[in-house]
Amino acid sequence: MIFENFYIHANMIILKFICSITLALLLTVSTVRAAPKKSVISSLPGFVGTLPSKHYAGYMTIDGSPGEKNLFYYFIVSERNPSKDPVVLWLNGGPACSSFDGFIYEHGPFKFQAGKPKESLPTLHLNPFSWSKVSNIIYLDSPCGVGLSYSNNPKNYVTGDLQTASDTHTFLLKWFKLYPEFLSNPFYISGESYAGVYVPTLASEVVKGIQIGEKPLINFKGYMVGNGVTDDKFDGNAFVPFAFGMGLISSDIYEACQITCGGKFYDPPSEGCQKNLEKVEQAVSGLNVYDILEPCYGNSETRNGSGNTNMPLGFHQMGVNKKPLPKRTSMFGRASPFWSTRDTEASSPGSQDGYHVKCVDDEAAVAWLNNEAVRKAIHAAPVSVAGSWWICAGRVSYSGDTGSMIPYHKNLTSLGYRVLIYSGDHDMRVPFTGTEAWTRSLGYKTIDEWRPWMTDDQVAGYLLGYDNNFTFLKIKGAGHMVAQTKPREALEFYSRWLDGKPI
Repeated sequence: MIFENFYIHANMIILKFICSITLALLLTVSTVRAAPKKSVISSLPGFVGTLPSKHYAGYMTIDGSPGEKNLFYYFIVSERNPSKDPVVLWLNGGPACSSFDGFIYEHGPFKFQAGKPKESLPTLHLNPFSWSKVSNIIYLDSPCGVGLSYSNNPKNYVTGDLQTASDTHTFLLKWFKLYPEFLSNPFYISGESYAGVYVPTLASEVVKGIQIGEKPLINFKGYMVGNGVTDDKFDGNAFVPFAFGMGLISSDIYEACQITCGGKFYDPPSEGCQKNLEKVEQAVSGLNVYDILEPCYGNSETRNGSGNTNMPLGFHQMGVNKKPLPKRTSMFGRASPFWSTRDTEASSPGSQDGYHVKCVDDEAAVAWLNNEAVRKAIHAAPVSVAGSWWICAGRVSYSGDTGSMIPYHKNLTSLGYRVLIYSGDHDMRVPFTGTEAWTRSLGYKTIDEWRPWMTDDQVAGYLLGYDNNFTFLKIKGAGHMVAQTKPREALEFYSRWLDGKPI
């Protein structure tokens, strides 16, 4: 009888073990199949060889008013450990500029070699410093009307900061339902330039969703912003000290600005201040605003359009704002980093046109993303449906409707989310001097004193660590698009920060 009971008990244990193994296998199969097959990318025109990891792309449709908004994404599975590595959303700025800028020119899986002639298909080579080496990464064209994202109703191209954050949050909820195998991975939001607004406003929407138990529950851990627009006064007052520190203006001009403006470069208090700021404008007008060390690509009237300027933040009113900036001939207020250099003749809302960005080489991207074979391969709508790809979308009418981002940062850090704010120190569009100033203004306790950080035994930049998981990082010699000018260094700080290791 004892042996019989033992036999029955043993069989039950074995049966439970078999059931658990079967269930695990079923879950594994379902996990593998969760990613939509129709979104799988098997090959890419211009690239010869096997993709370094799985790639997916397609549209996520969300409700518009009226009609629908079709937001295009390109998702790259991590080359390291997809089931454990973070999922990172990347957003380029503008506003209204395509995240394929980041994909093609910064930290995507390929380096693009422009074709000859320039209209021909580029050649793609593997990028040794791709951020997909250490993370799963989503490149999203947002808001609707940007890049390959489109709507059948042009009214959906009228948007602003708050609507964009809401739409992108809706996209994320739908995306994680489509890719549930990544729901438990740590999730981070990242971006640069005007994404200094996109990122914290979206992060706030995600946190609100988490707090009310919105499903699926996103495993949000923090965010990172590069050379990001943040606050009118801090950004606007940063330029003159930057220009002087970089040796772009003389001591006489700098001292005259200090005396007549009293540090209020964002809001010039007198005609004398205005005249001295115009001297600063004249001194820097021939430089590449995105990287003062580099030549200005395509510097011609035909490429850049009429009315363009190479001036930094706020010299001219930019974009469409619900709370318009004061109208002046020269000012240093909050700006849309790409809108100030757009081709103003090809940017009316609702049109199919976009615009080039002064000093930025976009020829490889234009040739590749407007090729119908490429669009078919990445599951994007043809030109006849989604329109031509431009680095920045002229058909989008965008309103800046939020104000300073500092309250957003304070709120998010008070809730325990990790934050990395980084700046290329040769960017004149959003100078590091303003970013360093506003991060200091938060009043957080310094826990990692100002120090150099290293790559390959060389100083790569400087770092200042604050309480509340908040870090300010400067990249030596980098421009506005940090990973484009300093790819090795960018991957270094990106991977270490995501892994929770000291930079």
